[in-house]
Amino acid sequence: MDFVSIRIITADVARLVGFYERATGVPATWATEDFAELRTAGATLAIAGTRTVPLFAPGAARPAANHSVITEFRVDDVDRVHRNLTGFVTDFVNRPTTMPWGNRSLLFRDPDGNLVNFFTPGTPGTREGDSGPGRQQP
Repeated sequence: MDFVSIRIITADVARLVGFYERATGVPATWATEDFAELRTAGATLAIAGTRTVPLFAPGAARPAANHSVITEFRVDDVDRVHRNLTGFVTDFVNRPTTMPWGNRSLLFRDPDGNLVNFFTPGTPGTREGDSGPGRQQP
């Protein structure tokens, strides 16, 4: 099994795709006006409109209702990304912060209120039991 993507359901696909294109620097590939993907080397962020939900199960997903998932992107320099996003991102939850496990992290909300974390890995062994660079959690 391979984990390949996360899908965000939104009432405004173009707005959310534009936000993520600007925030990540990754251009979207559009399949329809209701579905686009931002593909990175590790996974894909899919963004779909509410009209796609009934194709799976009517009422199964609601836009702008996420309160438990954080979408994470590894970046080379969180502080530089923060400077680049200042004035664009309107809801920073946390400015760049060094986490107890060594990663430098920037937490903010997208226009639908979904949490997004950009992080720069700490050095291997920063925290006892760390599995190496890129680990983003205790």
